[in-house]
Amino acid sequence: MSAVPAAYLGVVLIWATTPLAIKWSGEGPGFLFGVTSRMVIGAVLAVGLARLSGVRVWGRSGALPAYAAAGLGIFGAMLASYWAAQRIPSGWISVLFGLSPILTGLVAPYCLRAPGLTPLRLIGALLGLAGLAVIFGRGGSMATGAPVGIAAVVLAATVHSLSAVCVKRFGKGIPPLAVVSGGLAVATPLFLLTWAAFDGAWPATLPARAAGSILYLGVMGSVVGFSLYYFVLGRVDAAKVALITLVTPVAALLLGHFLNGEPLTAAVWLGAGLVITGLALFEFGDRWRRRRHG
Repeated sequence: MSAVPAAYLGVVLIWATTPLAIKWSGEGPGFLFGVTSRMVIGAVLAVGLARLSGVRVWGRSGALPAYAAAGLGIFGAMLASYWAAQRIPSGWISVLFGLSPILTGLVAPYCLRAPGLTPLRLIGALLGLAGLAVIFGRGGSMATGAPVGIAAVVLAATVHSLSAVCVKRFGKGIPPLAVVSGGLAVATPLFLLTWAAFDGAWPATLPARAAGSILYLGVMGSVVGFSLYYFVLGRVDAAKVALITLVTPVAALLLGHFLNGEPLTAAVWLGAGLVITGLALFEFGDRWRRRRHG
C-alpha cells in the first residue's frame, strides 16, 4: 500500500474512534480539562517530534497563515465537539461531521478554484440534510440539551471545513508535522485560557477510562491523526479528504452502541444511510453522469 492510501486509512480509523474517546475523556474531569490536557500533550509531543526529525517549524516563509488556519480550526472545532459530546451520543458527532464534504465543496470553489454547485450536488446536499432530519427527528428520544449539542457539532463541522480549505490554500510545501506543530502551538494557549476562565480547577480524581482517552487523543488524535490528515490534504483534493466522513459514521455509531450503550434504532440507520448516499451523490454524481453519457 502506498503512502497516501495508508495515511488515508489511518485517518479513517482514528476519526472513527475519536468521538467515543472525546465523550469518555470528559467523564469525571469535565470536557474543558479533557480537551485542554489533550492539546497540551499533543503540542509537546508534536514540537518534540519536529525537533528530533529535523522539521523546521518556525521561520518558514509564509507558514504563519497556515498555522493560524490550522490552529483556529482545531480550537473552534474541538471546543464545540467536546461541549456537544456531553449532550448527544458520540456516534451522532461522526454522522454530523458528514456535513464536512458538503461544506467544503461549497467553500472550495471560492478559495481553490474547485468545481461549484451543480444540480446533482444540490440534490446530494438535500439528501444529506434529510438524513440528519430523520436521525434527529425520530432517531430516539431527544435528551435535554440535545438540540444545542447538534447545533454545536454543525458549527464544529463548518469551522473544520473552512480550516481545511485555508490550510490547503496556504500550506503548500509545508511538512505535515510542521503544520500540526504550528497549529497546536496556536490552539493550545487558547484552550489553556478557556479552561482557566471557565473552569481552572484540577480534577480531584481522574478515572482510568478518562485518563486513557485523554492520552489516546493527545497522541493518536492530535499528533498522528492530524499529521496523517494534513499529509493527505496536501496531496489530494480537499473535498476528497472530507469524504473520510462517508466511512467513519457507521463505525462510530457501532462503537458508541456496543462500547457505550448508545441507542441505535432503525431511524438512525436510515438517516445515516441517507447522509452517506447524499454525500456520495454530492461528490461523485456528476462524474457518474459523465461516464454514463460518454
